[in-house]
Amino acid sequence: MQRIIAGMETSFASLALFALVGSITPGPNNILLMTSGANFGVRRSLPLLCGIIVGFHMLIALAGLGAAAILLAHPEADLVFRLGCAVVVLWLAWKLARSSPAKARATQTKPLGFIEGLSLQLINAKAWVVAIAVSALFAPGGSYADVAALVGVFLLVNLPSVTLWLVAGRGIERVLRKESQLRVFNVVMAALLLGSTLPALLWPAA
Repeated sequence: MQRIIAGMETSFASLALFALVGSITPGPNNILLMTSGANFGVRRSLPLLCGIIVGFHMLIALAGLGAAAILLAHPEADLVFRLGCAVVVLWLAWKLARSSPAKARATQTKPLGFIEGLSLQLINAKAWVVAIAVSALFAPGGSYADVAALVGVFLLVNLPSVTLWLVAGRGIERVLRKESQLRVFNVVMAALLLGSTLPALLWPAA
């Protein structure tokens, strides 16, 4: 019994560490949240945060239940899917680069919302890699109990991790007092979004 309990504790610790690395490191979700926090504040960015949380964990659940295997079984649609994703990423980067300064956010461009955060997960290369990898490592059988455990652990780790990026964006806004500085920040974050997403979409590993 002690060996079983020790094995469960080890598996939980490994999964939690995997979730932390996948959640706290830079990626499209965290870049969008930091940019939104800098331009619109934490409260107005909460719909985006919720959309990202729901969409990401839905992706983990779908991957664990076999959606990834189904997609991989139809490579003829891969090119169309990737090109469509690239177009959406370009649109998101353009919207980030044109985000209104924080001082004028009450009357200008609206922040990305729940739907944008949710739909982003379908084209988020990092999210797909994390979802497929964690499913293969910790829920290879695809049982409902194993997948539910994956989603639960990831939620406990992912929620505070991505929220930290949102709050950090708000802190950056307080440092970048000038409108011109914030505009440069927006352009840099848009470039990081492109750099963290397009290569994996257009030039996937063989």
